[in-house]
This record gives sequence, C-alpha cells and structure tokens, in this order.
Amino acid sequence: MDAQAMASRIWLKNYPAGVPAEIDYLAYRSCVALFDEAIAKFRHRPAFTCMGVSMSYAELDERSQAFAAWLQSLKLAPGARVALMMPNVLQYPVCLLGVLRAGCVVVNVNPLYTPRELEHQLKDSGADVIVVLENFCSVLAQCIAATPVKHVVVASIGDSLGFLKGNITNFVVRNIKKMVPAYSLANCTRFNDLLAQGAAMTYREVEIGPEDIAFLQYTGGTTGVSKGATLLHRNIIANVLQSEAWMQPALNKAAKVDQLVVACALPLYHVFALTVCCLLSVKTGALVILITNPRDIAGFLKDLKPYKVNMLPAVNTLYNALVHHPDFASVDWSHLLVANGGGMAVQKAVADRWFAATGCPIVEGYGLSETSPSATCNPTDASEYSGSIGLPLPSTEITIRNDDGDDVALGEPGEICIRGPQVMAGYWSRPDETAKVMCADGFFKSGDIGIMDERGYTRIVDRKKDMILVSGFNVYPNEIEGVVALHPGVLEVAAVGVPDEHSGEVVKIFVVRKDPTLTERQLTDFLKDQLTGYKRPRFIEFRDDLPKTNVGKILRRELRDREIRKAA
Repeated sequence: MDAQAMASRIWLKNYPAGVPAEIDYLAYRSCVALFDEAIAKFRHRPAFTCMGVSMSYAELDERSQAFAAWLQSLKLAPGARVALMMPNVLQYPVCLLGVLRAGCVVVNVNPLYTPRELEHQLKDSGADVIVVLENFCSVLAQCIAATPVKHVVVASIGDSLGFLKGNITNFVVRNIKKMVPAYSLANCTRFNDLLAQGAAMTYREVEIGPEDIAFLQYTGGTTGVSKGATLLHRNIIANVLQSEAWMQPALNKAAKVDQLVVACALPLYHVFALTVCCLLSVKTGALVILITNPRDIAGFLKDLKPYKVNMLPAVNTLYNALVHHPDFASVDWSHLLVANGGGMAVQKAVADRWFAATGCPIVEGYGLSETSPSATCNPTDASEYSGSIGLPLPSTEITIRNDDGDDVALGEPGEICIRGPQVMAGYWSRPDETAKVMCADGFFKSGDIGIMDERGYTRIVDRKKDMILVSGFNVYPNEIEGVVALHPGVLEVAAVGVPDEHSGEVVKIFVVRKDPTLTERQLTDFLKDQLTGYKRPRFIEFRDDLPKTNVGKILRRELRDREIRKAA
C-alpha cells in the first residue's frame, strides 16, 4: 500500500501497541498448509473436546486424512462441493479439514433448515456430497430427490465418543430423548465406516493455491434468495491472521499459559465461529471446547467447569443468558482473556453486567459472511464497553460513503464500505448480485449505515438494507414475505424487524387477508414447515392495507419505524 493510502488510515495511530498495520495474507498457500503447520507443531496436544471426550491434533490429522482419502475415492471433480450439516461435534473439524485436504469446497449448512431451505442451498451450490447428523436426516430425506447430491454420509452424536460411551449416547438420543425422527435414505455411508474405509486407502496430497475456493458461506440478499459468499483460501487465511494479530495484546497476557482454552458455543457452520473459534484456535494450538447445545445454559456451564477458559467468542444473547444463570459463578472466569462480541449488537447493560461479573470486557467487532467475517474490532486490551464496532483490522480499510458513492466527512452518516484481503471473491454463480455490492475500487458495500469519528472508530446507526438481525443470524424480509405469500389466505404481506431484549430483533409480519377467516394460528402452523425457527414471525398483525409508494412498493421502513417508536 502506498504512503498516501497509509496516511489516510486515521485509525492506525489508535492501534494497540504491538498490533501491525499489515499482515502477510500469503504466508500460507492454503488453509490446509495452515492446518499442517499447526498439527506438526502441536501434534500431542488435545485439539477439540466435546461431551467429555477429547481429540488430539494427531487424531485430527489421521481422521481427516482418512476422510479425504474416502472423498478422493469418489473421483469427484476438482473443487467439488461437500455440504456439512452438523452442530458442534467432534466430527465437524474432521470433515472440515478432510474436505479441504481432498481439494474440495466446504458448504456449511444450518442443521435447523427446513426441507425448502436445504433444497435451495444444495441445488444452488451443486453439492455432490453431504455429511449430515442423523438427527436431521428426515429433513434431507424430504428434499434430496430434487438436489444433485449423490453421496450421503450419516453421522451420529456418539460416533467420536468411543465404543461404550458412544453406544450409550446414541441409545439415549435415539430411544429415550427421541431426537432422531424416522427417515429413509438410500445408499448412505455411516461416518465411522467411512473413516475405516478411508484409513485403508492412500491419501494423495492435492495442490491447493490461495485463489482456490475454500468455502461457500450462504447468506441472504435483496432478492430474498440465499446466496453463497465465495471465500477463497486466501480470504480465510487473511482473516485468521488479522484476528491473531488483533488479539495479540490479550494473548501476550497468556505467555505463561501452557495451552489456550477456547469455549466454542457459537455454531461452527456460522462464519464467525468457523474463523475465530476453529481456525484461529488451531493456528495457535488451542484446545477448543465444543458446545453442542448452547441453549442448555446449565449444561454449557457444566462443560466449562473443569477448564480455565481463556477465550469466549459469543453473541449478546448468549452473554446475557450466561451471566443471568444461577450456575454462572460455578465457573472460574479469572483466566478469561478475551470475550469477543459479534454477530449482533452488544447491549451496554449486558456488557456492564458481564464486566462486573468477570473483570473481562466484551470487545465488540463487526463483519459479514462476505468479509470472512471480521472487518473491525475494539482493542482486546480495552477496559470498558465503547458502544462502537471498533477500528479496522490490519490490512483493512473502512470508508463511509453516500448514495452517490462519494466518501462523506468524518462524523457524517453513510454506508460502511470495506476493502481488504478478507473480502469475498463474489457470490457463487451470481455476477449480477456481486455487481450490486462491489465498488469499482474494490470496496464491498455492507448495507449498514455508520459514522466514523476522528479516531477511526465506527458506530453503526442504521441499516440501509431491510435485513433483520435475530441473535446474530441474518433474516431477509423478501424471503419471509415470499413464503408467507404462498398461503392461499394471504393477499399482501410485509416483514420487518422489531426490537427484542433477548434476540436484538425478531420478525414481525403485517398481513392483508385474502380469506377473511384466516387466523394467526393457521398462519403460524403453515410457517413451521417452511422457515427455520429464528426466521419465523414472532408477531403477526392483520391490517386492511399496507403503506405503499405512489408506484405501489410496500414501505417496510414506515412500518419498522412505527414499531421502533412503540418500543421506545
């Protein structure tokens, strides 16, 4: 970067001591090279632990090579897409590294998807293979015939927990808790059988470069259709190295810690957890505690109790639930070095409560699937909540622009635009959608309205898009409206986000009835089979008409602003 461009980055003078302005995002040719270095260095350390069972870096190496060898035996085309539909279990990092080692592309799938949502993602990505936890096989069975998937790998919760504990766990999950609905899928391969077969095969190293695709990370869009953010190996590596550099002030305090311990309650299929909890943790040789069901706060805290946790990336709702739980004090929080807040806005009340209870401030950051995800963050050596999303990470530029694409003055609101090596290559097979968000000079238009101050700190003040943010997950009104409109009793519908103290926002829909007898219960029952839980409307309001422009476009913002005023 030239001297003039460096000089314009006013935030650099406020960087914490020891954090570089730039990172070398080509230090590794691929994510596999990063993994290989970590495995060689930390081979005998435990890498991941889940439900009381640990997997070492050496075991991760062996199992992922077996998985890669099995994939290679399928004779897939280079860059073939492999979907992973699992919560946080030990099988996930094995599959993740195995897919990348085989020269394939990881397609992360939310396990809570409905058949409609899953079908779209599998078709759009062109996935050849899917690895799915058996708890969700019934959903896959309902849509697989309409997808290009040729190979199905079925995993069970107990697969990686050893013979005795695994069998007991699977029995309880299947027969007592009834968590595995009946399903019928032809020609499935069981996960443990796959590993046994792969171990007997020869794994062939694949030449992977920085411009090869590593992940398709699906997100919503203005069309209401979920799109795959194409993340290259260099995008992901850049964000891992940026995050590592940014956390250095806090990590320096861990000089006497034998091994960092990271609590991973965020789902690894979400890009924030993927980069910060999984890949960064591997890079630093950390032990990752995988929390399979973070909604079970008592169980979550019980899992943390034996450890001295150093890092906890989480969203506002999780911090709030933890600090209010009666078992919170049973965990020793005195070793906590970094509490990253991302995915949704951190509320001051929650941040204050957390700091009072732990002595470790929540450092809020900001990013999107399209930026791998982190773009900004508050300093990790901060001592208080700032209310901002922080400073741009190393090798990252932030500019605030008006609707004409011109930079606005400091202190003036405009769209947050991001440029850096972590910015995606584009949307998978959607050049038209890519063109809508990429500027000619390489800046990505976030859709969020922010203000940058004279120190380089940015504060989000609004969203340009109509996107709704529910507990860190993007919900797009067009998708909700499109599904609601499928009900024969609906004439018109508008979806907006309304404030919620637990989730940040929840979905509310305004409906004009075609059938005057349509009830809220009927509509709610219809949507249960169409939308994942966090996308389902929490509130339904029937109206005689909806506000529109003079050309007939529904004014969502008018509806949303009214709800915000009501909540104030």
